[in-house]
Amino acid sequence: MELLRWDDRPRLRRPILVAAFEGWNDAGNAASEAVDYLARAWGSNIFAAFDSEELFDFTSARPRVRLESGETRRLEWPEIRLSFAPLPEAERDVVFLAGPEPQLHWRSFANEFRRLVISLEVEMAVLLGALLADVPHTRPVRITGGAATPELASLAGVEPSYYEGPTGIVGVMADILAQAGIPTASLWASVPHYVSQSSSPKAALALVERTARILGATIDVVELQLGAASYERQINDLVASDEDASAYVTRLEEQDEDTQQADVDLPADEGPRLSPASGERLAAEVERYLREHRRD
Repeated sequence: MELLRWDDRPRLRRPILVAAFEGWNDAGNAASEAVDYLARAWGSNIFAAFDSEELFDFTSARPRVRLESGETRRLEWPEIRLSFAPLPEAERDVVFLAGPEPQLHWRSFANEFRRLVISLEVEMAVLLGALLADVPHTRPVRITGGAATPELASLAGVEPSYYEGPTGIVGVMADILAQAGIPTASLWASVPHYVSQSSSPKAALALVERTARILGATIDVVELQLGAASYERQINDLVASDEDASAYVTRLEEQDEDTQQADVDLPADEGPRLSPASGERLAAEVERYLREHRRD
């Protein structure tokens, strides 16, 4: 069975790959929502998908049943999709790769991915991720990462990451792209750990804007800006009503002013001196509050 299913084989113009995965690499759903936003804004069309049967354990990544028009049931399988769109104001195209992080056969997926980017003649790649960190929601989103060349690093405006340890599929893809000689930039948005279970439109906005800058393209981000403002306002209201929560966020703000390096990259004994109990209680309160006000 072939791992990659082609619905169409488009003729692409000097394509750039933009990719993100749901799951381990995607705190606050920021990376996956950023790719979805870019794909929608630029009118992408799906042309291929990876075979779900080979990459997922359906007892944990279960298919979903959805109702259409309140009557017809439609089954949706977890799927890693490929789509493309013309890059605004440029004679080239963008290829979007998005979907859940695969659970099985990573090496087979990596080999098929390598063949894919070579066959499409991808000239550059931007990989998006998001991580949980001891950062306050009140500050601009910190973007870390890396780039293949000094010029690309300057364009991406990334702070270098010195992380060593377990990696996700984004790290595997970065290695494959490097082996294929494709210049790659990795962008990772830091999401406050106390809002880990809620989507972060603020982090998604930061990734969208930084990606558009790398690609030299314009994009309307009003929808994300409104979502980010509402997100921050709701958390501000909750924090202001609780003295301990307010003190906790203040400590994070003070820590943020002392360093420009992501907390996740600091040695364990150099992190912020904060009360774990305060952080856990704030996280629980924030998640409860956002669930109750999600419709608003």
